[in-house]
Amino acid sequence: MSNKYDLAIFDLDGVIVDTAKYHYLAWKRLGKELGIDFTEEQNEDFKGVSRMACMDIMCKLAGKEDMSQEERERLANLKNEWYVESIGELDESELLSGAKDLLVALKENGIKVALGSASKNALPILERTGIVKYFDTIVDGNHVTKAKPDPEVFVLGAQRLGVEPSKCVVFEDSVAGIEAAHIAGMGCIGIGSAENLPNAKTVVAGLDQVTIDTFK
Repeated sequence: MSNKYDLAIFDLDGVIVDTAKYHYLAWKRLGKELGIDFTEEQNEDFKGVSRMACMDIMCKLAGKEDMSQEERERLANLKNEWYVESIGELDESELLSGAKDLLVALKENGIKVALGSASKNALPILERTGIVKYFDTIVDGNHVTKAKPDPEVFVLGAQRLGVEPSKCVVFEDSVAGIEAAHIAGMGCIGIGSAENLPNAKTVVAGLDQVTIDTFK
């Protein structure tokens, strides 16, 4: 009997590892530079979105839509420097509850695993937290040109591993990521709260609520 899903595709920040808070703090710091108090509520719109797309939103919030592209890139890179600095001491303790157990179970049951993240720092994060060995392929912001909700990051992972979209399930904590999974024709499980993920058909609080039966 075949599995319902042959490939699990995971977003990174806020799903597997708790680095979302470091992104928020770096954007908040940049917001202060631009004269605004960047809130956690506003940060919800940044989840799963590329760095430059986030920078464009930040300029809009700050009323600086006339900022040059060169200056936007400089500030986005500055934000990333702050973020990379803050995750320098990252280790396995930053893994979210249930993440490693699920990855181990997937390996033991022959389910393929891919990363589908907008982050350009995905590989060092997976290495520092000791879970890179569980991934069959890693697709991140260094490999794609289109940001979620475009499904490129998920479609590329499925193509690399030769799995049809209908046999893939995506684990996402952002509205944009869930929309991308729907567009790709993949199954999707939202991670977080139903209130923040209105477009997800299924939502769980964390990966500790997902079992191998989901894939059978």
